[in-house]
Amino acid sequence: MSTDEPRQRPRGLRGMLHRLTASDQELESEELRRDSERAGCVCADTVGRGDLVNVTGRLRTVVYTPRTNLPTLEADLYDGTDLITLVFLGRRHINGIEPGRGVHVRGRVALRDGRKVIFNPYYELEAAA
Repeated sequence: MSTDEPRQRPRGLRGMLHRLTASDQELESEELRRDSERAGCVCADTVGRGDLVNVTGRLRTVVYTPRTNLPTLEADLYDGTDLITLVFLGRRHINGIEPGRGVHVRGRVALRDGRKVIFNPYYELEAAA
């Protein structure tokens, strides 16, 4: 299967067996990838430096990093394929930006220490569960 083809879920007995034997993390990753495809977003593992992207996923960690000249709020977004760190410059807290929250972001990808980041992304929070 090429990377351009949509990922198919196993069906029938094979699908049931997969759901019974897969780890919670594998099932969560598959669900996030499906949600991303339905939303028309790109997968985080396919983006590179300089790309303007729409990505949707779930926030894994949110950390406030006090700096002497510019406070920074950083959140790791996982879409089922890879992590992208969202960096909100000059912010100590943003209501709704919390671990476990679903979010849709748009911005330009940069690389920092070999990791994908988006600085001050446009974001939309999914409704809290």
